[in-house]
Amino acid sequence: MSPAPTGRGRGKASRVPAKKGGARGGPSPKGSEAKSAWMKAKDAKSGRGTARTAGAGRAVAGRAPVNDRGRGPGGTDAPVRRGPKHEGLGGDQVEGRQSVRELLSAGRRPVTTLLMAEGMDAAEILDDIEALATRRRVKVEYVSRKRIDAAARTDGSQGVVALAKPIRDTPLEDLCQPTKRGRLPFLLVLDGITDPHNLGAVLRSAECAGVTGIVLPRHRSAHLSPTVAKVAAGAIEYLPMALVAGVPTALQQLSELGVVSVGLVGEAPASLYQLPLGDQPVALVLGSEGSGLAALTRKRCDELAAIPQHGTLSSLNVATAGAIACFDVARQRTAAGN
Repeated sequence: MSPAPTGRGRGKASRVPAKKGGARGGPSPKGSEAKSAWMKAKDAKSGRGTARTAGAGRAVAGRAPVNDRGRGPGGTDAPVRRGPKHEGLGGDQVEGRQSVRELLSAGRRPVTTLLMAEGMDAAEILDDIEALATRRRVKVEYVSRKRIDAAARTDGSQGVVALAKPIRDTPLEDLCQPTKRGRLPFLLVLDGITDPHNLGAVLRSAECAGVTGIVLPRHRSAHLSPTVAKVAAGAIEYLPMALVAGVPTALQQLSELGVVSVGLVGEAPASLYQLPLGDQPVALVLGSEGSGLAALTRKRCDELAAIPQHGTLSSLNVATAGAIACFDVARQRTAAGN
């Protein structure tokens, strides 16, 4: 592939010389070249040591300290607040080339900002992103890698960060209706998955298996953080999602609306492979990473089933179990013409 043409912002970044006497390398004002030993000692005692990067190590009253990548203590997915808190699903920051390309390709929500790092090697997916941005009338800002890293809230933005309108949740009743193509509802209910990598992986598998809707609890669950969006690789742009106050109540509603719910439980006597799920509205229910399905959630499921295992380990990772279950239902639906 030919390299990106000059002038598009992806070539080698130009260097602007610092103005003489300015803050970017000019001489310091006379008498301010260094602090006295007394002032240094005073600053060290009061904890006001000079940070290596702007804003690094500062603690704001009422907030937990964050590191220089905008992530919370321990590298969690909690971002530095850049705007109003979203009480819904989230999804307002998308990072990674595949995820951003799908965001633009789907065209289901406005994109307000698209940042791309200068100096990246030519790649077809980058050309696709630029072409889609032009089609969607989204201005591309070519910025330094340092600025990309400062804006990113994941460990690997791949030089592309987009800000978009948050994803709106869908009423649960709407998920229980046949799709525009006449397909029966095939839902995935997630009962308290808190790890963003697991949630992202589950959503990616679900979209590939033809799941028509996702049900997430409003509390005690991961939502669509930048990490989830990146791991999902664009799946969040195509999966309708409902936010519910509680999973047990949602399962009761699903039953009233004619959707059969099947909870995945490792010790269940019935095998998932033996349940006829291809010719009816169905909802698979996955539990949390540690404790699985909650007691009341199990009680509200119409069926409990296990994925047969033949090894020594006692359980599967929730993302792996979700992928296996979704594709088994997809196999049955294909055989039944759904």
